[in-house]
Amino acid sequence: MQKAKSRKQKAARRSYALVIWRLVIYCLLLTAYCLLAQGQPGVPQPNSPLYGGSMRQGEVATGLPPALKKVGIDQKLNEQVPLDAVFKDEQGREVRLGQFFKGKPVVIALVYYTCPMLCNQVLNGMLGSFRQVSFNMGEQYEVVTVSFDPKETPDLAAKKKETYVKAYNRASSDAGWHFLTGDEANIKRITDAVGFRYLWDEQTKQYAHASGIMIATPEGKLARYFYGIDYPPKDVRLALVEASANKIGTPVDQLMLYCYHYDPSTGKYGVVIMNVMRVAGVVTLFLIAGLLLVLRKKAAMSARLRNA
Repeated sequence: MQKAKSRKQKAARRSYALVIWRLVIYCLLLTAYCLLAQGQPGVPQPNSPLYGGSMRQGEVATGLPPALKKVGIDQKLNEQVPLDAVFKDEQGREVRLGQFFKGKPVVIALVYYTCPMLCNQVLNGMLGSFRQVSFNMGEQYEVVTVSFDPKETPDLAAKKKETYVKAYNRASSDAGWHFLTGDEANIKRITDAVGFRYLWDEQTKQYAHASGIMIATPEGKLARYFYGIDYPPKDVRLALVEASANKIGTPVDQLMLYCYHYDPSTGKYGVVIMNVMRVAGVVTLFLIAGLLLVLRKKAAMSARLRNA
């Protein structure tokens, strides 16, 4: 009889210990999840001559080729994109930019389809990020790619779309990723609106331009900028959740947005130490309360076993 009681007590202690360890591990994992800031390798800093992430126009660094001094991306957060601008889609149909703002956040990319290198890297970076984001293009968000070369045609856009829609390989992508062309006037409207500065280089017969993408709200307000050719899926997902006014995403996304804030000077999300500490404090309080509850139950069970 005594041995049976002893076995029950040992089993109860192991059970309590397991519960306590689970609470401790949960606390540590939750805190670490908020603290692990994933940087964007290779993203130019705001003092780069190609990007204007700081919202302030400073002097351009010396030593650059003259063409590059007029090239860059200036953040225009909360500015309105021209929803009435007219373009042609991949099938040659006339469309207005506002047709793609249908209650969902929109990723905007400015490229030209015959670009020999950089634009393809931008599109490849977008594709890589989109494939790792669980949101489905065409369902939770739209993507609008606009050629800033007025000489390009819908045929070129159609070929580019076919390549990337096939590589994305999700059912909704054909209706969610749009490749547009347009005339010089409408191209200028959208490039001016998003702060995209580019220049035709007669010597190389190519456009000199910077690389990056923008995320706009369903109303067409510019919400986030990401620079370079690598767009971390975590940051893209958070930006889409924010731009949608939290209409998409999960409670985990809300927690991440509490721990991370978008920094316009770097064009990426960074950890907010004070918010992380608040989360850790709340988790610690729950942990202490849980531990006290477990100890109370343990004492009550031990008393019952002694009286059995």
